[in-house]
Amino acid sequence: MTRQSRTSPAGSERSLHQAYDTALLDLDGVVYAGGEAIAYAAESLAAARAGGMHLAYVTNNALRTPEAVAGHLGELGIPTEAGEVITSAQAVARLISEQVEPGSKVLVIGGEGLRVALRERGLVPVESADEEGLAAVVQGYGGPDLPWSRFAEASYAIHRGVPWYASNTDLTIPGARGIGPGNGAAVEVVRIATGAEPQVAGKPLPPMHRETVLRTGAERPLVVGDRLDTDIEGAFNGDVDSLLVLTGVTDAAQLLRAEPRHRPTYVDRDLRGLLTGQPEVAAAGEGFRCGGWTAVAVAGVLELRGEDDPVDPLDPVDGLRALCAAAWTQAGDGSCTLDAGKALARIGL
Repeated sequence: MTRQSRTSPAGSERSLHQAYDTALLDLDGVVYAGGEAIAYAAESLAAARAGGMHLAYVTNNALRTPEAVAGHLGELGIPTEAGEVITSAQAVARLISEQVEPGSKVLVIGGEGLRVALRERGLVPVESADEEGLAAVVQGYGGPDLPWSRFAEASYAIHRGVPWYASNTDLTIPGARGIGPGNGAAVEVVRIATGAEPQVAGKPLPPMHRETVLRTGAERPLVVGDRLDTDIEGAFNGDVDSLLVLTGVTDAAQLLRAEPRHRPTYVDRDLRGLLTGQPEVAAAGEGFRCGGWTAVAVAGVLELRGEDDPVDPLDPVDGLRALCAAAWTQAGDGSCTLDAGKALARIGL
């Protein structure tokens, strides 16, 4: 299915881990949340790997090094090599290295992941805007305790004309206690203070996709994520297929309102979706059918029809897939305006 024609989630007779050679997996909200593994993640990934699928963990979080991320995944029961982790720190470090001289000094506003990635590209991370010969400022997520003074340091350098880069601009980041401010929120602070605009490397922009392909060699990649505006849009920009899992930031109502660049190829509850085929969504009269559910647009409202059986209950995600087809078809190139509240309440999503 081309990205231009995506008015419905796609079906797949083959399980996804057999149909694609590499899963490009987001971490926060997909594999873990708040440092703990999401239900079914470890066993699903182990089964996908055993079935021949390569796994690569692609994160916009620039705080930790690939070695640290791999170690954490190992502790969660997901054996991982550092080379299987690709971060926005690596993508932005490559971007900077292509625009400055080797050995240049770069002011770091963020964590160790940025410093390690810069050194890998032959650049020198520094802490002060007053460093002589400063060639760039780079900003990445530095954790919830990053001092306010670091934003001031970035502002001093940017006001002096030093080029500014950001690993990513995710406004939020999921954690154990809920959704907190991400690097994008910190970038906004510096943007307001300086009036400048950074060059951004992370998802959904091309530098991150390029970094991922260069490091994995993927030929038939499947992007797996929980965010429409980073993971799914990144897949759209790279013209590759995607799987949205409902374990993180995006909820069903947001999915129904998705514009074309935010519409995933597949939708599933969690990472168990890698191990199965995907049911077909088919036109049915004036609506769309998936499994035992039929979604129809009637007088500005999305209706979901289907008789649930206590012995063989209908799959709520099939209902969501049918609703997506009805909503996206109504929206065309825009965002769905139909009322879906009762339909979503019926399937509990």
